[in-house]
Amino acid sequence: MTAFDTNVLIYACDKANPDRQKRAIELFTATVDGVLLWQVACEFIAASRKLAPQGFTPQDAWSRLAEFIAVFPLIVPSEPVIAKAQLLHLRDGWSFWDAMITAACEVANVKRLYTEDMPGRSISGTLEIVNPFVRA
Repeated sequence: MTAFDTNVLIYACDKANPDRQKRAIELFTATVDGVLLWQVACEFIAASRKLAPQGFTPQDAWSRLAEFIAVFPLIVPSEPVIAKAQLLHLRDGWSFWDAMITAACEVANVKRLYTEDMPGRSISGTLEIVNPFVRA
């Protein structure tokens, strides 16, 4: 399975950054095993306010979220996610949201997480964290 961080969803809606918008949409189109993490869905609604200067309204955010959920199954966190996130946050110094998202990936058996926020980090050898906006 493949998951996307909030920034990828935001870029898919961001008309001010057409290159990143195109790349985000390409990722969604090419991903056949994608999932949407509950934490990312919540954060998307909150973070979408930065698109307001482009005319992107709260209603637009909820509509886009519904479109994402129609394509990618929603993964809801469980109690083990909290325990794993706590370790990453307190023991390893990860930010709260990064810890929650990566712990959710591990518990849901996600193999790849697309994000621009934490490339190179990993909580196990099974999760690949990829910055899709850096061309190799």
